[in-house]
Amino acid sequence: MTSAEVSRRRAMGAGFRAFAGALAAGCSAGPGPVRRLRLATGPEGGPYNAFGKALAQAVAASGSRLEIVPVSTAASVNNLRKLDDGSVELALAMADAAEDAVLGREPFPRPAAVTALARVYVNYTHLLVPATGPVSSVRQLAGRPVAAGAAGSGVQVVAGRVLRAAGLSTGPSSAAPRQLSLAASVSALREGAVDALFWSGGVPTPALSGLARELPVRFLPLDGYVGALRERHGPVYTAVTIPAAVYGLTEPVGTIGVGNYLLARDDVPDDAVRELLQVVFDRWRDLLREVTAGARLEPRFAISTGQVPLHPGAVAHYRSVYG
Repeated sequence: MTSAEVSRRRAMGAGFRAFAGALAAGCSAGPGPVRRLRLATGPEGGPYNAFGKALAQAVAASGSRLEIVPVSTAASVNNLRKLDDGSVELALAMADAAEDAVLGREPFPRPAAVTALARVYVNYTHLLVPATGPVSSVRQLAGRPVAAGAAGSGVQVVAGRVLRAAGLSTGPSSAAPRQLSLAASVSALREGAVDALFWSGGVPTPALSGLARELPVRFLPLDGYVGALRERHGPVYTAVTIPAAVYGLTEPVGTIGVGNYLLARDDVPDDAVRELLQVVFDRWRDLLREVTAGARLEPRFAISTGQVPLHPGAVAHYRSVYG
């Protein structure tokens, strides 16, 4: 049994005992003060920000005692740092960055106090180049400027790992990554300041749909790098397909999928987590509508959080509702 499985079993056992104790005590939500939870999301206009705002609205409409306060950030890595230092109670982050935080791997100096509430949807890694430009493969990015995500973002993590797997991270043949937000990346590609744009998000991402209407673009396939990424970083990476017709594509494009987790500090009360997850599962269609097309949120998917242990309150929720 791996250490992750041991941690998960301990968390599930603790969560079940907490849930059973609550039942024995006749505990219920009942009246009480509003509990305010800050949620680290992402930059304005991005999918994490949209999800956070939708979740705040759904919780407010549910009559819950919770209040969710979305906080705009640079996204995944930045969110995990905020979660660990206590400046937020909840966060959204990509699975690869979340596992790095839990295990204390670079860029995190030590293991972070992070737990998962749910795996909520999958990000698709996009790599766009001008359709009329000279780049038709990842290796042709050698020596070229590449928009590789904002500092502290999950995009920056996956872009760096793809370039490393392609042999473009060091030496004279390396690409030249630039730390740019999604909006700045789109502008830079449109203006010719960069030769390629990395993005990790739902399909379609509105900003990229808009760009594709203005500028003929080519999406480079990345699924050939999934094996190398899994070998080095584990199964957080999967092969997925951007379907035809999205972004005006005439045929599907294979790429890299990375899960997105809704996370919490381990000291967030169990009852707050259970209340929040009730809303998430009641309103998942509304939460994902502006984030990614065609996604579903199911319990067997939601609990698949790899090395990131489930919060005991999340374990209690899943056991109480799904057995």
